[in-house]
Amino acid sequence: MAEVPGANLSQGYRWRHIAFARRSLLILFVLGQTAVASYYLLWVLPYHGGTWLELGMTALFAILYAWIAVGFWTAVFGFVLRLTGGDRHGLLRRHNPEALAATPLARTAILLPIYHEPVEWTLSGLKAVYRDIERTGRIEHFEFYILSDSRDPDVWLEEQRRWHELARELGAEGRLFYRRRPVNLNYKSGNVADFLRRWGRRCKYMVVLDADSLLSGDTVVRMVQLMEREPVVGILQTNPTIINGKSLFARVQQFANRFYSTLFSTGLAAIQMGDAAFWGHNAILRIEPFMKHCGLPKLGGFGIFGGPIMSHDFVEAAFMGRAGYEVWLETGFGNSFEESPPTLADELSRDNRWAKGNLQHLWVMFREPGLRFAHRMAFLNGVMAYLASPLWFGFLVLTTLEAARMTLAPIEYFPEGHQGPFPLWPEWRPDWALVLALSTFALLFLPKFLAILDAVLHRYTREFGGFLRLFASVLLEIAISILLAPVRMWAHSRYVVAALLNLSLSWSGQNRTEETTWRQALVTQFPGMLVGGCWSAFALSLDKLFFLWSLPVAIPLLVAAPTAVYLSRIGPGSVLKAWGLLRIPEEREPPLPLLDDARTFRSEPVCDSVWSPFEQAVLNPGLNRLHRALAKDHRRGPRSEKLMAAVDRCLEKGPSVMSRAELSGLARDSQSLADLHKGAWRAPERGYWGQCITRRSHEQVSGQDPVSG
Repeated sequence: MAEVPGANLSQGYRWRHIAFARRSLLILFVLGQTAVASYYLLWVLPYHGGTWLELGMTALFAILYAWIAVGFWTAVFGFVLRLTGGDRHGLLRRHNPEALAATPLARTAILLPIYHEPVEWTLSGLKAVYRDIERTGRIEHFEFYILSDSRDPDVWLEEQRRWHELARELGAEGRLFYRRRPVNLNYKSGNVADFLRRWGRRCKYMVVLDADSLLSGDTVVRMVQLMEREPVVGILQTNPTIINGKSLFARVQQFANRFYSTLFSTGLAAIQMGDAAFWGHNAILRIEPFMKHCGLPKLGGFGIFGGPIMSHDFVEAAFMGRAGYEVWLETGFGNSFEESPPTLADELSRDNRWAKGNLQHLWVMFREPGLRFAHRMAFLNGVMAYLASPLWFGFLVLTTLEAARMTLAPIEYFPEGHQGPFPLWPEWRPDWALVLALSTFALLFLPKFLAILDAVLHRYTREFGGFLRLFASVLLEIAISILLAPVRMWAHSRYVVAALLNLSLSWSGQNRTEETTWRQALVTQFPGMLVGGCWSAFALSLDKLFFLWSLPVAIPLLVAAPTAVYLSRIGPGSVLKAWGLLRIPEEREPPLPLLDDARTFRSEPVCDSVWSPFEQAVLNPGLNRLHRALAKDHRRGPRSEKLMAAVDRCLEKGPSVMSRAELSGLARDSQSLADLHKGAWRAPERGYWGQCITRRSHEQVSGQDPVSG
């Protein structure tokens, strides 16, 4: 472990002793409760673990029970800490607010990595963040970087145009920068790494945003000040709140995130302390040690365990900790926001991308030397977020086989695996089964009611619509989560299998607004619906009681398609919002200036042109000059002839006959853009470009040219 300059060693030893005690207590509670529950299960099963089938069921049950017990006790930790006045050993609590506010700032980069995002919507959010930092009077300490990995020329040409407009509008020339990588290696982490290699030494810190991130100016300033006062901290992670949910699905997600995370994030921060995880965005990082210690290696294994690391954030936090720096989750910073996928389909599509990246962490967890135990456990936690689903599915399969064996096969008094001269008599204990079921339900749902109790004790129920509306919202969220759990289980199980088989995976921009159609829902959910129907039919043929036991899983699978469709609808979400259900404090009036700005900027009308962004880059004189200034001269060697041939082809037949790679090549070459501009304006009226100009002449929109000629 490297020695960190300026580190307060006594402070570090103190929190490590406290963290060790807390983690030991958590492990004791989780393992103790899991041991008792597993013992109960053994006695609930007919042969009390006397068969290999029952031993397999017990093993899977123990893993799953321990997994949900960790979440339960984390929430209990958070509840107790809040009941006793908060975590006295938290990072922010070390500093007097007045002294913190007087701390000078250091130069900080605000990074916005993007990949095929809605351009106007994304940059409007960045504009709101810029304006809010400007309101603090500290804007001179910050630089803003739009880091694009977009491949579609219509997308990145529009990004360049909107960046230029935004810089002029904000008066941020020389402070707001745009860079697009011609080759996007290693996903988002490679995007940030490329920035650091080129410009990282300009700043001391970087704040990383996602396309949907919002951070208030006050929060950003305080984060920089806290980093200045804590030289041993390498990464400082905020706890983002989900906002702007419009569909019923998004509103349920944002309510659950905002209401329950009060306990879960407090407990998680108290257990992790200076060994927290990095979530990839809404965080501040110390650039020098990040550049020195957090470069990501290529995995040296086979299949998914070979090649570049896809999910970078947890790995970077672990490497920062290995270098002797601390990583903190600080829940005391408010006004940190993100958005939820608007539909179940979009959430599952995102999970499909994340599952492979999280499973890769198994290789890092076991093969990387020098990592802290807490960070290895963070890897395991991320893996279990997806691996728990096939384990649950496997438990259901084994349970079904056990039921089938007891129903269809004769009773075995000397089953396989049983040793001893006496027969093993099957025995049922329905009372123990009830106790076991109730304890499992308590682990799943008691934290939600602890959150209600916390709201009552700390008197913030009104911010969620009052006690009755809050209670109704929790019940509604529980009902919907019960419907979604088997659907997620089935989807995640498929993703894990696909990842382990190393099937192809692509990364894309996210849907932010569209609803799910019936066709989409039926296509994506039909396999799960078929499994649910066949399983329930088989269960009914075995035993009516087992059939009833299967319904909480089978019914959600059977109705997955209508569930996905109706949860994606904006109408039901709007109705519930009008009734005051699923309400969050950020929806109050008047809103925070940051959120008000973001809402205003994103709702401003956009002057759509009849020309595509590529056509604008060719025909609009001002935009052509802009894109030429950002392009480079690529007409060297054999590429020169290819580019000239592509220009001739584009002028003759238009961009529609060309591939995306060809159009990108033209748009990246300054001379090609100049030749296209001259040639298009000289093109015959009946040709492609002549018709484009004619269409433009009929457009009745004021301010037609985004950049004046």
